[in-house]
Amino acid sequence: MVGPKILTLDVETSPIEARTWGMWKQNIDLKFIRDDWCILAYAAKWLGDDTVLYKDNRERKDVRNDRVLLKHLHKLLDEADIVVTQNGIAFDIPKIMARFITEGLPPVRHFQQVDTKVSAATLFKFTSNRLEFLTNTLTSSKKLMHNKYPGNTLWVECLAGNKDAWQEMEDYNRMDVVSTEELYLKLRPWIKGHPNVAAYYSDNDLRCPRCGSTDITEVGIKQNKVLRYIEYLCNSCGGYSHSRTNCTSKAKRKGLLTC
Repeated sequence: MVGPKILTLDVETSPIEARTWGMWKQNIDLKFIRDDWCILAYAAKWLGDDTVLYKDNRERKDVRNDRVLLKHLHKLLDEADIVVTQNGIAFDIPKIMARFITEGLPPVRHFQQVDTKVSAATLFKFTSNRLEFLTNTLTSSKKLMHNKYPGNTLWVECLAGNKDAWQEMEDYNRMDVVSTEELYLKLRPWIKGHPNVAAYYSDNDLRCPRCGSTDITEVGIKQNKVLRYIEYLCNSCGGYSHSRTNCTSKAKRKGLLTC
């Protein structure tokens, strides 16, 4: 009856290092790649737990050797029911899976995804859907910027073994996870098609499908083109939901015309 395990996750990858003939609109031949990308670090946080989990490659002789990090990441994802990311559908999750299969790790258990960037872009028309803008606009936490090593300098310095840069990477990565979780909680009552967290509870209580709370109130009827459903408001997260079975009688349905 504990509900789903919801993991907020963010990974940092290294750049691809390659030889190139120029700086603008280059097509890089595969044989010109000197070092392919890897996962340098990850931060993760279980919803309801204050601890931010973090691991990186700074102590590895070869900082591009992410094998140990991948095993820890694999275990986390294997435990998760729902994974929350910012741009994870397009970037973080496919990148992680590419490293898993390359390193011979098995598939992880199925998990559902909530991508705050996708949700924001689908539901709203913000000036930007970047994490910095969304968190600064919608939440109390502010995205931490790596000002000491701006732009790509942070990644270059980490690859060079700069311990100070690695500490800034850790601070930056950890804060991204905290910011993403807070943004997720702000967006959650708005998200259409959110994974039904009520299905993860073993009881038969009427629960909010977004947050799992039983503190819900019947507020009226939701009418679609033909069918009617009982509508509920969650007093915990503020989201609306409705019954799965319709409350339109067979006689009424039989008498309805459509266009």
